[in-house]
Amino acid sequence: MKSLLKSRYSLYISLLLLYVSLSFVIRLVLFILSNKGMELSFLATIKIFSIGLYFDVATAFFLFAFYSLYILVIPTKWVGGRIDKGLTYIITTLSLFVVVFSFIAEFPFWEEFNTRFNFIAVDYLIYTYEVIENINQSYSIPFILIVLFSIIAAVSYLFKKKHIYENTFSNNPSIAKRLFVFALTSSALFFFSYFTTNKQAEWSSNLYENELSKNGVFSFFAAYRSNELDYNTFYMRLTDKQAFDIVKKEILQENQTYDSQNDFDLSRHVVGGDEIRPNIILICIESFSADFLGAFGNQQNITPTFDTLAQHSIFLSNLYATGTRTVRGMEALTLCVPPTPGNSIVRRPNNDHLFSIASILRKKEYALSFIYGGDGYFDNMNTYFGGQGYTIIDRDRGNPLSEEIQTTRIPISDKDVTFENAWGICDEDLYRQSLIDADKNVKKNKPFFQFIMTTSNHKPYSFPENKIDLPQGNRESAVKYTDYAVGEFLKAAMKKSWYNNTVFVFIADHCASSAGKWEVNIQKHHIPAIIYNLPQQDTVISTLASQIDLMPTLFGYLGWTYETELFGKDINHIKSGEERSLLGNYRTIGILRDNIYTEINDRKKAYQYSWDAKNSQMVKFKNIKNEQLKNICVSYYQTASYLYKNNLMKENKKIN
Repeated sequence: MKSLLKSRYSLYISLLLLYVSLSFVIRLVLFILSNKGMELSFLATIKIFSIGLYFDVATAFFLFAFYSLYILVIPTKWVGGRIDKGLTYIITTLSLFVVVFSFIAEFPFWEEFNTRFNFIAVDYLIYTYEVIENINQSYSIPFILIVLFSIIAAVSYLFKKKHIYENTFSNNPSIAKRLFVFALTSSALFFFSYFTTNKQAEWSSNLYENELSKNGVFSFFAAYRSNELDYNTFYMRLTDKQAFDIVKKEILQENQTYDSQNDFDLSRHVVGGDEIRPNIILICIESFSADFLGAFGNQQNITPTFDTLAQHSIFLSNLYATGTRTVRGMEALTLCVPPTPGNSIVRRPNNDHLFSIASILRKKEYALSFIYGGDGYFDNMNTYFGGQGYTIIDRDRGNPLSEEIQTTRIPISDKDVTFENAWGICDEDLYRQSLIDADKNVKKNKPFFQFIMTTSNHKPYSFPENKIDLPQGNRESAVKYTDYAVGEFLKAAMKKSWYNNTVFVFIADHCASSAGKWEVNIQKHHIPAIIYNLPQQDTVISTLASQIDLMPTLFGYLGWTYETELFGKDINHIKSGEERSLLGNYRTIGILRDNIYTEINDRKKAYQYSWDAKNSQMVKFKNIKNEQLKNICVSYYQTASYLYKNNLMKENKKIN
C-alpha cells in the first residue's frame, strides 16, 4: 500500500480516501441535525456509521472507476507528459466537482425531504427549469459556486502540497502490476454491483436511521434504476380472484350494486337522492399539513381563513393523504385509487382516458379545467389531465401536449402575472385565472369543474410583498400567504353571479414533510379537507378516511346517481368498523384501520403496528395481529396494480 501511495496510483488512492472521509463528515453532520427524530442507542449509532462506511466505499469505487481504467491504458511513455497531466487534471477537477456538488446538494435535499437522494432527485434532473430557478431563488448561487470551487481549489492545493501529483506523474508500474490492481478494483466493482443494494441499508424501522446509513450518490442511482415497481414481482400477494373478492366487499356501500358478475370488474351503480349540479372548484393546496391549522391546535394564527372555514363548512377532520408528493395527491383526488408502489399513475405512460372523476363529471355535462400556475409539463401533469379531457390553463413555456391528447390549452399571459417564482405564479394570480375561466363557462350556460393546483406554499416560500405581516422565505410565512390568498379569492368569488351555485373544496396534496420515526409516518399524512358553500354547513366529520374518499363523498352530498369504478367511498355511507385510510410512500404501502396500521413492502414482508393518534405513537407488533386486515391491505394494492397493468382502468376497457 505504501509503495502504491508513492506511485502512479497516488492520486487514485487519495481520491478514494478523500471521498470516504468527506462522506463520513456529511453523515456525522446529518446525524447531529437529525438526532431529535431518532431513538439513539450505541448499537444504532454503530450500525449507521459502519453500514454507511460500506456504502461510501462502494460509491467511491464506482465514482473513480474511469480513472482506474485510465491508469491502466495510458502508455508508459506518456506518463508525466503534457497529455497525461492535462487529462489527469481534467479528470480530477470533474471528479471533485461531482463529489463536492453532491455533498453540498445533500443538505438542502435533506432539509426538504429528510432523506438521501431518491427518485425525487431523479425527477428533478428532468425538470431543470423549475429546479434551477428554485435553487436560484432559495440560495445564493454565486456563493454556492464560490464555496464549491474554493473546496476544489483547496483539495488540489492539498494534493500538490502532499506531493500527490508529483508521485502520480513520477513513475508507472509495469503492465503486470497495473493489470493486477485493475483486476482487484474490477472485482470490487463486480461485487458491489451484484451483491449490494440500497435495501441493505434499510435495517431499521426508523426512517432517519435508514437514510443516514445510505450514501446519497448510491441512493440516487439506485432510484434511477428502480423508478418503477412491479407489484407481482416485489410484494406479497393473494390469488387475483381472492384479492378482488375481498376488495369488492370492501368498497361496496349500501346504496350501490355491481353492474357485472365478472370477478375483476369494480363497476357499480350508485343511487343518489335529490340531485343538484353546482359548479365545483377543487383547490389542491401545496404541502398543507393539518397541523398548520388552529383547528388542529396550532397557536401561530397563520390560517385564520381556513380556521373560519372549518367552523362553517363540512370539515373532514380525520382524513389522510395517500402519499408524500403532489402527483400522489392528484392521483388520489382524480382517480380515487390506492397509491400503488412506484411512480404515481400521473407520471406513468398510457395514463390517458382512465376512469376517473372526470368520467363522472363529463356525463353530468361539466366543463373541466386544470389550472396550474407553473408549466404543467412538470411531473407530466398536462399530459395526464389532458388525457382525461381537461382544458389546460398553465404558463405554457413551450412544452407542447402530444397530438394524441384532444384538449384545449390556454396559456397564462405575462400581463396577468403580478408575481412569479420558480414554481409558478402566486396564488392570487392563479385564483384570478379561476375567476376568468368560471366567467367563460357561465356564459356558455354550463356547470364547470376546476382542479386548481397551488404553488406558493413551496420553497423558496416567496410571494408578493405587503400582503401579510410575516417576512418572506420560511414555511410559516408561505402558509399564511396561502391562507390570505384563499380569503381574497372567496371575497372576489362572492361578487360573482355564480357564487351561490358553486361548491368550493379545499384539500392538501400532501403534508409539508414526511420523515419520522417510522418508514411511513402516519401523522405526516394528516391533511385538512373542507367542503364549503353547501347547505350542510357547520358539520364536522371525524370518521377516519382517505384522500381517495373526498370526491365520492362530495358526489353523495350532491345527491348524484352515477356509475363508478372508483376505490374511494362516500364517507357518510361508511359503516362503523369499516373506516380505513390508505397511505404509503414510494415502496412501503399500507392501510390504517381500528388503530392498527398494516404495511407491506417490496421485500414481500408485512408488518402491523398499534397506532395511538392522540400521542402520534406507533408500536410494532412482534407478529401479525390481524390476518384478515393484512389480506385486506394486500387486496387493495394488488387489485389496483392489476387493473392499471392490464389496462382495466381505461374508460372503454374490455373485460374478458
